[in-house]
Amino acid sequence: MTTSLQHALPSVARSDFNNDFLWGTATSAYQIEGAASLDGRVESIWDRFCSMPGVIRDGSNGAVSCDHYHHWPEDLDIASSLGSNAYRFSISWPRIFSGPDAEPNAEGLAFYSRLVDGMLARGLQPWATLYHWDLPQYLQDQGGWNSRDTVHAFVRFADVVSRHLGDRVKHWITHNEPWCTAMLGHADGIHAPGIKDFKMAIQVCHHVLLSHGLATPVIRANVPDSRIGLALNLHPISAATDKAEDQTAADLYDGLRNRWYLDPLYGRGYPTDVWNALADLAPAVKAGDMAAIAVSTDFLGVNFYFPERIEHAPGVSALNLRLVDAGDVERTAFGWEVAPAGMTTLLKRIQDDYAPAAIYITENGATYDDVLDAQGEIQDVQRRDYLIRHLAAIKEAIRLGCQVRGYFLWSLLDNFEWAEGCSRRFGIIHVDFVTQRRTLKLSGKWYRDFLAGRVLPAAPDVNTAGAAGVVKGEYLSA
Repeated sequence: MTTSLQHALPSVARSDFNNDFLWGTATSAYQIEGAASLDGRVESIWDRFCSMPGVIRDGSNGAVSCDHYHHWPEDLDIASSLGSNAYRFSISWPRIFSGPDAEPNAEGLAFYSRLVDGMLARGLQPWATLYHWDLPQYLQDQGGWNSRDTVHAFVRFADVVSRHLGDRVKHWITHNEPWCTAMLGHADGIHAPGIKDFKMAIQVCHHVLLSHGLATPVIRANVPDSRIGLALNLHPISAATDKAEDQTAADLYDGLRNRWYLDPLYGRGYPTDVWNALADLAPAVKAGDMAAIAVSTDFLGVNFYFPERIEHAPGVSALNLRLVDAGDVERTAFGWEVAPAGMTTLLKRIQDDYAPAAIYITENGATYDDVLDAQGEIQDVQRRDYLIRHLAAIKEAIRLGCQVRGYFLWSLLDNFEWAEGCSRRFGIIHVDFVTQRRTLKLSGKWYRDFLAGRVLPAAPDVNTAGAAGVVKGEYLSA
């Protein structure tokens, strides 16, 4: 259920950011490409997972989705027409390798070569994500991320792709949201491969981080002028009450949700409080693993969506804690709390505690119940307002000293939204999954006008939403 509370809109304009700030949109291979069995692509864990009854909300899958495999020129045209200067995409591992000992698939590599050339021809800086959750099923059959063999398979994948595209692609994200790979896929079982084993999930997390650490120097050797990082979904965490046990539970959950990834990446090893709480659930770590994970990177990708609240709950989970509903707050259609101030708080915490050389917002966006009006338009005022408020939160974080250098809106297109299927729409472009027609939503038009400088700073006394959903004194649409 979407909850929309009355709020004043802050002032934000492109001129508030440096001239070299990156502005883009983000997508991922399985969510948009379709063409699931064309040109040598093999089965992924998501293909297999979607075939299981009842695991996808609407019973859909990514076999066709936006059919970006055939519509990529149109999609890149739209991305370019927005005025963005960067584009984040992911590379489908099952398009590149068909088996553990197979040679790279020339047709798969050729597709991404065409795609990258298309970005460059349109003035879009390519940002390639190597792993956005679509593990080849043949690797899952051999143990998946629970096996160290998959770590080495990933390094080979990164080597082949970076050698093939590295003359044109300079920005590389090794993994998107290791927490989701580990916890949603192996503890909660609501994402592929659908396993419910908390101990395995912790081991999977270690192997994913290790694969990042081992692949990074390989990419750097292949692409000497590369910029490399990974994207973490991070959350501001608070206690449900001021009780000591809830405060302790929140600190522990912050350790599992945030510090378990940030600490080892920045050379501190796994946080002691979480390691001790895990006890015999802690992962098997070999000599040299932690040094590999702490490899130097050039940026940290931050995916921000919502804060979380925690209470002490003995026996409920492995760490005796649970999430608490925030109550009567503004929410997206996904049920996620809308909390732009949380983004500022999170970015300031990351900057103060870890001092990354650069931060990029690699995902941020919202899903709402979009409706086509009589003119075939989508007046998604809530999504537009969400963007305004979160860009203002980034502006404030930069004012406070955070080294935020770019923003990738999630997402360019409505797509296959994992366990939610096609029932949740994050795009600033509406996609009719039957006709494949693309329609730019109001939020997309606002982003286009913002990037063109046609959104002007608002005067304080008119900084409110007007009856027509236009920000008075701020949005001057051409």
